[in-house]
Parts: sequence; C-alpha cells; structure tokens
Amino acid sequence: MDRRTLLKLAAGLPAALGLPSRAMAAPGRPAPPLPPVLVLLELNGGNDGLNTVAPWRDPRYRSLRPTLALGADAVLPLDEGLAMHRALEPLLPWWRRGELAWVTGVGCRPPNRSHFRAIAIWDHASTADPPPEHGWLAPWLTRLRRPGSHADAVVLGRNPAPVTGSGARVAVMQDIDTFLRQARRLDAVRASTPNPALAHILAVEARTRAWARELEAAISPPPRGFPPTSIGHALEDAARLIASGAAPPVIKVAHGGYDTHARQAAVHRRRLAELAAALAAFATALEASGDWQRVLVMSYSEFGRRARENASAGTDHGAAAPHFFLGGRVRGGLYGTRPDLARLEDGDLAPGTDFRRLYSTVLEGWFGLGRAARIPGHAPLPVLRA
Repeated sequence: MDRRTLLKLAAGLPAALGLPSRAMAAPGRPAPPLPPVLVLLELNGGNDGLNTVAPWRDPRYRSLRPTLALGADAVLPLDEGLAMHRALEPLLPWWRRGELAWVTGVGCRPPNRSHFRAIAIWDHASTADPPPEHGWLAPWLTRLRRPGSHADAVVLGRNPAPVTGSGARVAVMQDIDTFLRQARRLDAVRASTPNPALAHILAVEARTRAWARELEAAISPPPRGFPPTSIGHALEDAARLIASGAAPPVIKVAHGGYDTHARQAAVHRRRLAELAAALAAFATALEASGDWQRVLVMSYSEFGRRARENASAGTDHGAAAPHFFLGGRVRGGLYGTRPDLARLEDGDLAPGTDFRRLYSTVLEGWFGLGRAARIPGHAPLPVLRA
C-alpha cells in the first residue's frame, strides 16, 4: 500500500479511537455502570414547527394556511389546543407513558433566516459572527471522557460542528460497517518511516484498528425493525453502539429534507413519518437491551418556517419552532411558550424559549456537570427525572 492510498483510507477513519465496551469487563467482575448518552438529532433544512405541533383549533391557523392547515383527521391531540402531526403516530406510546416532551416556541433573538448562519448559531450556542472556534458541546467533552476512552463523540453522517473543538476527539463516519471494512484494509499497513507526518498517520491507524477490533467483538448485529431509510440506518447504528457499551457520551445523527418551500404537505408528512418510524424502532431496541434509561434524544433545526404559507403551497424560512426530548428519564409533557398567532413578529412565531435553555438542560441536568455548565442566563428546563 503506497502513501497516497494510506492517506485516503486514514482520512475516512476517526482519529485516536479506543472506546470501552461491555465486552471488555474482566471475567468474574461486574462491568462498571455505563454512562448517559445524548443522541443529538439535527432536522436539516428548517423543520416546519407549526405543522409538527399545531394549534389546530385556532381559526388564525386556518386563515394563515388555507391549504396546509392540518384537519382533525391529520392530528393527534396532545391537549385542548395543540396536536402532533398524525405522521408522528409511532411516537404516541412514548407520549402516553410520559417519555416524550415537546418544548414549543424555541428559537433565538434576533432570529436569522440564513441556513448557513442559523445552523452556526445553533451549533455554537452563539450569535457571534464569526462564531466561536468550538461547538457548544466541545468544551465539556473532556469532562465526560471515561478512563481508557479516546473518542468523545461519534457523528453518523453530516455536520460535526456541535462537537468540534480543540481537544475533542470526534469520530465521523457514514456507518459502522463501512468503518470496520476500512479499518480491516488498514490492518495491512505496518511500515516504519522517518517522515513525521506519515508516522503520525501510522500511529493513528494503529489506534483506530485496535478500537475496531474491540468494537467488532462487542458490536451486535443490526436489530430488526428499523426502517430502510437514511435516518433509520443512522439510528440503527446508534442503537448498536449504545447496546454494545461502546458508545461515547454523544452520538449525532441528521435527517434532511425539511426545507419545504413548495408542495410541503406531502413532503413534510413523509419526513415526519420517516423520523417517527426510526425513533420508535430506536426506542424499542434500547428498551430491549436495557439501555433506554441512559439515553436522551434531543432534536434541533436551524429555524422554523413562516406562519403564512406561500404561493407554492409551502413555507419559507421563519423563526421559532417546537423541539423535543425523548428518553426513559424524560418527564413528558408540553413545555415552553405556546404559539400565539395573534402576536407574530415580522410574520414569524415569536421565540419564547431560548434554544440555549435546551443546552443547559443537557449539560447541567442530563450529564450532571453542575451549575457551572449552565449557559449563563439560560436555566435548564424541568424535563428530566432524577
């Protein structure tokens, strides 16, 4: 294998990996308790919150959306005023058992309607331009690092920005099986070299292959019941990592296609149906493996959509939207500021809950990093059980 081939393979692999797993417990000795895991779910493109959790009884809703407003046959009522899109029906069991929490009116001030700038604001928890050099989770990853572990986060797919920063060890991969195949090919590389750059790559290769062997011994076959969609495959891999004990504190996945400027009704319904089916399979798999209590799923998206539909039967870039927490320790229900269609701001739903409160909830509440981890001025939401 020549240097060019080695560089190409190494570029596709995570650096400096070495994650603990259930399979690594000493014989006759109980495995240490496994730590909490955050699954960060990006809804790429700007999800339309007004048709995700809809104020379906409000006459202003139908006035603003004469073709897109959801009727009684297209919703699942959550209370007297708000209802989920019926495409989210696979999540209804977790809502009923109190393990799904919706936070309405989430956004930032001032809102930004550019995909590039808005996602940077969410990824870095800052409206500064340019944004900070590190993502919002990155400064805390070393505090969450377990002894013997060399990876702090796994990104399955796109956009590692929330976990990227100095000192953070991030594995970016398309899927587990591709990573393992690449690692097997690198196993043939055993050369020594006086070239410092190549020597570093070889050292990374050795650590990567060592972790790949551990992962291969611990990882379970794909569980049944996951839908054959991109988000289904990503959450399937996330479930395999978590159930094996080899998951780092953070796993990030993404689901695209939410930029619904035209013909939104059918497109949005399909996206939500894909998402709900994948999340239901994910929760079911982790309930079966005994890991559901240590997993928290949190959604985010760069912005919501405009309150009024456009001339193309779609919606344009807006501001506030609902987001959710899902997991065995979630205190389910409705939180945040309800949509007030009588008080739009420049045609948008007004942000009533700053998005950084969700982040403080994760850092202080979920990971137990204490009040010092709270984003200043943004108290956690009471969505977690002890």
